[in-house]
Amino acid sequence: MRFIFPVLLGLIGCGVLLSLGMWQVERLAWKNAILAEIDARIFDAPAPLPTAPSEEADKYLAVTASGTLTGPEIHVLASAKGLGAGYRVIQSLDLDGRRIMVDLGFLPLELKDATRADRDVTVTGNLHWPNEINSSTPETDTNRAIWFARDVPTMANHLGAEPTLIIARETTPTQRALTPYPVDSGTIPNDHLSYAITWFGLAAVWLGMTLLWMWRMRRKP
Repeated sequence: MRFIFPVLLGLIGCGVLLSLGMWQVERLAWKNAILAEIDARIFDAPAPLPTAPSEEADKYLAVTASGTLTGPEIHVLASAKGLGAGYRVIQSLDLDGRRIMVDLGFLPLELKDATRADRDVTVTGNLHWPNEINSSTPETDTNRAIWFARDVPTMANHLGAEPTLIIARETTPTQRALTPYPVDSGTIPNDHLSYAITWFGLAAVWLGMTLLWMWRMRRKP
């Protein structure tokens, strides 16, 4: 009779922890399916730019647009794997009757003020509305024209453009000194496997502690 309580406690605890682990396994399958859909959209054949792009319906949509790069550049402080620290360069693109924005790619720190030619371009990339602003984001350094996050509405207001942003995969002609920094689903958090392993590990620890407790109870006279 004295083992009933530890057995029940062990079963309940293991059951709860195992169920949480299985829930994370289900979430992993759900997230992988979403990432597969995003990848399919990212690498789909590019379509003409929609007249009225929607963040909900057109996020990651592959598009192509031809126009003229105009106005000042926005330099968003960033780092790129294998390239070090630098900036994401964002500029307005004048189309036939409308002005949008293009994230042209990554620029090393030392080339921030370099002159770039080829203002008439064709851009192929993906529509994106990155949400990078939070309470800890520093204010834009207007004196040095340095931004610390891509805030689509604020950038659009600054450039006099509509809040539509293409993240370039390819720009023709190639923009000198710029390395394309395209949309990549690998940057979307997917930690469900590690969460599942953690819950399953805790279930094993709980079971081990329960067995140890019962063993010590059995040794007592």
